[in-house]
Amino acid sequence: MTTCDLLLSNATVFDGSGQARRQANVAVHQGLICAVGETEKVEAARSIDLQGWALAPGFIDVHTHDDRLLLSDPSMAPKVSQGVTTVITGNCGISLAPLGRHEAIPPLNLIANGEDQRFDSFAAYFDALSRQPPAVNCAALVGHTTLRAVSMRALERPADAAEIARMQALVREALQAGVLGLSTGTYYAPAQAASAAEIRAVCEPLRGTDALIASHIRNEGDQVLEAMTEVMAIANALGVRQVLSHHKVLGRANFGRSSQTLALLDEARGRGDVCLDCYPYTAASTVLRKDAAEQASRTLVTWSRAQPEASGRYLDELAAERGLDLDQLIAALQPAGAIYFSMDEADVERILAHPQTMIGSDGLPHDTFPHPRLWGAFPRVLGHYARERQLFSLETAVHKMTGLPAARFGLRGRGLIKVGCAADLVVFNPEQIRDNATFSDPMRPASGIHQVYVNGVLSWHDGAGTLARAGQVIRRAATGSPA
Repeated sequence: MTTCDLLLSNATVFDGSGQARRQANVAVHQGLICAVGETEKVEAARSIDLQGWALAPGFIDVHTHDDRLLLSDPSMAPKVSQGVTTVITGNCGISLAPLGRHEAIPPLNLIANGEDQRFDSFAAYFDALSRQPPAVNCAALVGHTTLRAVSMRALERPADAAEIARMQALVREALQAGVLGLSTGTYYAPAQAASAAEIRAVCEPLRGTDALIASHIRNEGDQVLEAMTEVMAIANALGVRQVLSHHKVLGRANFGRSSQTLALLDEARGRGDVCLDCYPYTAASTVLRKDAAEQASRTLVTWSRAQPEASGRYLDELAAERGLDLDQLIAALQPAGAIYFSMDEADVERILAHPQTMIGSDGLPHDTFPHPRLWGAFPRVLGHYARERQLFSLETAVHKMTGLPAARFGLRGRGLIKVGCAADLVVFNPEQIRDNATFSDPMRPASGIHQVYVNGVLSWHDGAGTLARAGQVIRRAATGSPA
């Protein structure tokens, strides 16, 4: 007779592999799954009958900006409430480490604020997370924009040889600490002047390792194909895996071009290991900038340090009230953030349905009036796109947010309901799960999530957190050494 801490019986199991659902029992002991299937020979300290409920691996949010939230609000309610048990931080070129005391210029101000939670190294950042565990697991990327901010005297040009050497040293240090790889964000001003040669050189320490590059490309509008080609060539030259971040096409003139971008991706996969992530909405969100507002049908202010009362208001309404043109209004609100309604639903669905697409929220947790993706991305995929739109099966939807990202990011022992894997689990109602967060009410928790377990510990139960802080820092299990 085998003993276990917890037995979840009679569940409809979606195991994360994409294979067909099945009825099974799942036993958990000391934070790991110790049995799946028939469990007559298992004696449990606690048993829960999940008849009528679905059981899946905990969802993995591959694209977050939760770097500081993990420490400032370790309850991680926006994520654990929707079944997320692991977050990957440091995306879009911006990471909290090794920023230290350097100025948090935009877009670094999306995650860094004031003087609290500042880290000179990933070793120090991971140590802080280990000493003060959050409610979810976390893994990280080191951001190229952060490296530029701490290594360069001027950002309006490509890095020189000495600056590249400093950045390479920081990449090696981050890899040694256990980051999964490096992210870039050449869309943003502090990295726009970086050449492909600079990025390739800075990423040279990734060569020969199992680390990856996550790329927020320069342009997701008219030059989207050229921007994709640039970053995929960098990854190919280094022989490393790649993720195209929050893939989309922006602006009415580019509606429908996802057919071209996905064809380019498929062609590139014949030469290198590249995949993508996507959030399930037709609106983007980042810092407030004129070019993005001009590309959007409408723009919603998410925060403004100069005029906090503008949060949750549309730019066109504010401009009309104040008698200002777009340039004047944007200047008056800075620094600020915004939501941009600039995508076509058909493109979003086509990208979501691609077999190499993972799900990422790209939520900005420190916004006063955040994009609803922060609280609703994963239930939206399961409820709206899988159940209602029938864009793909529920098995495929679960795979896109569990087994697929675990494999792509090298999160060993995660993302599957399998003996020996971590007991990161979510119990939900397939007929009731849905996102409730909206653009007018963006912080409403999802419906249909019954229980969430993180490393075998109940962390969310019927609409409320349990105060458990069972999250772990997931470090890259290196198969090679930094160059």
